[in-house]
Amino acid sequence: MAASDTERAQQQIDEIEALSSIYGDDWCVVDEDEKVYCIKISDCLDQPKWTLCLQVILPPGYPTAEPPIYQLNAPWLRGQDYTELANSLEEIYVQNLGESILYLWVEKIREVLVEKAQSSDPEPDIKKTTEEVDEDDGDDFLLDYQPIQEDQIKILSYMTSGSQEDEELPPIHHGNPITDRRSTFQAHLAPVVTTRQVKRVLEKLYENKKIASATHNIYAYRIYCEDKQTFLQDCEDDGETAAGGRLLHLMQILNVHNVLVVVSRWYGGILLGPDRFKHINNCARNVLVE
Repeated sequence: MAASDTERAQQQIDEIEALSSIYGDDWCVVDEDEKVYCIKISDCLDQPKWTLCLQVILPPGYPTAEPPIYQLNAPWLRGQDYTELANSLEEIYVQNLGESILYLWVEKIREVLVEKAQSSDPEPDIKKTTEEVDEDDGDDFLLDYQPIQEDQIKILSYMTSGSQEDEELPPIHHGNPITDRRSTFQAHLAPVVTTRQVKRVLEKLYENKKIASATHNIYAYRIYCEDKQTFLQDCEDDGETAAGGRLLHLMQILNVHNVLVVVSRWYGGILLGPDRFKHINNCARNVLVE
């Protein structure tokens, strides 16, 4: 028998009470009504070198039917580190379906931090970037917004030129940034006809230091295979749970062909809840419609 809403709510209350007693001051209630919590995790109690904030939102279906929505925030947490940690958390969720898993998540993260402290990893260079610092640069880190019309002809000729142009880097367009409560979202779009081009475009984008330092770079692409009359498509959350799938769904609804869309998000320290998905989709829709 499936758990009722009341039972789920009770399970959440019990779990939160247990966690707040286990973690004391490190546990923080961000928004009781929206079920938003934050926990500070570090490699050791005395003089922590490696710390990380895990922020979670508990959806109504958690724990029996839905995973927590989470964000991992630490200035040093980027790229490979982020992906590996996010994958570990997803794995724990899958192995413990229907169970309360926040304690397991926190301890897994702590394990990773302890490993980092014990390994030869240099200490995190905190001064380099706490997310707030970005504010001081104003918006100069955002790529120049380029309207797409002027390149329309180039794109069309590019798309029809077919496979001999495989290796060429497609033109990349940057949409208008959207900022909300210190988080900034910006979409980037490129016409693609092979997965190799998808890879080229992503590599090119990551060469830009600001894009590489975004908290998340979510992407999705759809390539129409004429011979098989099917779509080759895929997506990536980059740590923002379910965002890639939603982006791909938007592209399916708009019936987009031969396009890669990447949405960068620079997190500004304030949780946006479900609004962040709205901004991701709006950014993507605007750049597609243009």
